[in-house]
Amino acid sequence: MKYKIGIDVGGTFTDFFLVADNGDSIMHKTLSTPEDSSEGFITGLKEIAVKLNLSESEFIDNIDTIVHGTTVATNALLTMGGAKTALITTKGFRDALEMRRGIREERYDNHYKNVTPLVPRYLRYTLDERIDAEGNVLNEVDYAELDAIISKLKEEEVQAAAVCFMNSYLNSENEKAATEYLRKALPDTFISASYEVLPSVRFYERVSTTVVNAYIGVVVDSYLKSLLGKLEKLNFNGKLMIMQSNGGVVTPEIACKIAAVAVLSGPAAAPIAGAYYSNLLGYDNCITMDMGGTSFDASLVVNKQCVTSTDADIDRYRVALPTLDIITIGAGGGSIGWVDEGGLLQMGPKSAGSLPGPISYDRGGEKPACTDADLILGYLDPNFFAGGKYQLNKEKTVEVTGKVLGEPLGLNAEEAAAGMYRVINMNMAQGVRQVSVERGYDPREFLMICAGGAGSIHAGEICRELEIPMFVVPSVAPIFCAAGMLLGDLKHDYVRSYMSKLSEINKDEFLKLYDEMKAEAVRTLIAEGITEDKIEYVPSLDLRYIGQYHEVPLEVSMDDIYDFDLETIKEAFHNEHNRQFGYELKDEGTELEVINIRFRAIGITEKPHSLSGNIVKGADTLEEALKGRRQAYVPEQDAMQEVPVYDGDILKSNFKISGPAIIEQINTTVFLGESYNCETGIGGAFIVYNKGLMPEGFKTKPENQTVEV
Repeated sequence: MKYKIGIDVGGTFTDFFLVADNGDSIMHKTLSTPEDSSEGFITGLKEIAVKLNLSESEFIDNIDTIVHGTTVATNALLTMGGAKTALITTKGFRDALEMRRGIREERYDNHYKNVTPLVPRYLRYTLDERIDAEGNVLNEVDYAELDAIISKLKEEEVQAAAVCFMNSYLNSENEKAATEYLRKALPDTFISASYEVLPSVRFYERVSTTVVNAYIGVVVDSYLKSLLGKLEKLNFNGKLMIMQSNGGVVTPEIACKIAAVAVLSGPAAAPIAGAYYSNLLGYDNCITMDMGGTSFDASLVVNKQCVTSTDADIDRYRVALPTLDIITIGAGGGSIGWVDEGGLLQMGPKSAGSLPGPISYDRGGEKPACTDADLILGYLDPNFFAGGKYQLNKEKTVEVTGKVLGEPLGLNAEEAAAGMYRVINMNMAQGVRQVSVERGYDPREFLMICAGGAGSIHAGEICRELEIPMFVVPSVAPIFCAAGMLLGDLKHDYVRSYMSKLSEINKDEFLKLYDEMKAEAVRTLIAEGITEDKIEYVPSLDLRYIGQYHEVPLEVSMDDIYDFDLETIKEAFHNEHNRQFGYELKDEGTELEVINIRFRAIGITEKPHSLSGNIVKGADTLEEALKGRRQAYVPEQDAMQEVPVYDGDILKSNFKISGPAIIEQINTTVFLGESYNCETGIGGAFIVYNKGLMPEGFKTKPENQTVEV
């Protein structure tokens, strides 16, 4: 028996999803170990071996592939826990990193502060080298000048250095020479060069991405080497792959070199899984929401494709590599409730994490968190959290919540918990608006795919606020990202800056750049074990109307590129611009301008036949699955009332449950408000729809299709 495992390290839990080659699967969770997340990784593997009744060595021998999503890169950036980093750039551009694009994000807030640069000014050094705007070398690298900088780097005990020269995207000769010299002189220092990380126009984006790569590179490199060492001690002989921010996977070697590809490593798997499940149900478009212990992630799938972006900001630090367009906010099961100076109740972004955790965990937490509110409101059974693996202390939770939040607000514990529930739901609804409405999409036209251990308790109210008619809770919702990781293909993104009017493109130069990127992609993927017949190519262009400030990424076909079909490209741009901004300048005859040409190579990997969790099917009638009744908060009534509680782990397909009700599973709980009905699907999925909002065209069952979701 061979196994594939997806492993997602979160702020509170580390999630595991194992699929055997006979189709059997196991979902597993273990508490994360923030001090060293590889410890939770290894602990979880050992616990799964026990579940399978296998010895540790026997289990490890049979693991074929591990796909790992890690928050190490993200956390290093968010907590300012990266390496001591220097920047070496062109004379005159020392402060570009701090000046950024020269735009205030909050222009009317006089107290708004600039983000703290990852490289302080005293560690930013310049060289009197220069490449002009045409790519010609004006000044070569002065090695005596570089030697003086190297001496300072040694004196300051710098751990990483970013090298980014002006116009090196046109001619990287000087940057390559300086980088090679630095690597020989400083073999123990992590050197990040922009020609390797992001060889494209726009200096701030390039320098910021290169600096982020250097800043987190040491941390990611150390973590992955430590993890590989621990796996080696276990005699692991399978493949370890790392989830990228673009939804693909890469080898640890590439992740160590270009660590910035992993800044959204964990969340990136959710839209991949969302696309898979919505397609099974017959939908092309969906919104995925993933509510974990620390954060809430929302993303969009349009026409079966995950929406991507090249201007991601991670805590205000620009990373201009292609990433899935994911909105992340501090709203999870561990999000702490607090009262601000104006006496208003707030939720997050601070989280109780796994240690000390929410009050109810009884591990020393003294600040009410979202999980505590869910417990007080009756959505969670204190004796059945994680299937009874963890006992929740409801008495203490009620007492502390009433004291810490209730008293300042003039409410009892139950009323304070209801307020916490409403506030965090509104926060998450706003996150969904950001990824949909602000991108030009109407969320009411999308299916919602709900994930995360806490997500299905809150999904109904999020959807009710946004008037989304239906949401689906897949059987693997509690470990959704871990499951999505097993769907990831090897992906490599390439970019070349090519600035020209669309009508004046030099065909030979244009196609030559695509040929170069394609050849590099093929070499890389073949080295990773992918045959040429398993490679797909996705070209795209960054286009804009002449005189515009921002460009619009436009995906095109290989035929459009190699047939040089500019008219088709132009028409597609007008349509996309109109969709995003509500107008286009086709009739005015406004000229189009190309800024960058991009190329994605996808190495197709073998996928599991099914991502359904194993369901213990035993209830032939709904009454057999009824566990009992308990008091729970019903938002439509703004009151507690007695509701039925069903055992979701034994429900067969084709049952219909009318809200208000609770469907309880080992790893998640689905709450149905008064507005909702739920139909159970094949494979243990729950299809939940609003009784008054289901429009014509929305369907709860796929047509002529057997679905395992």
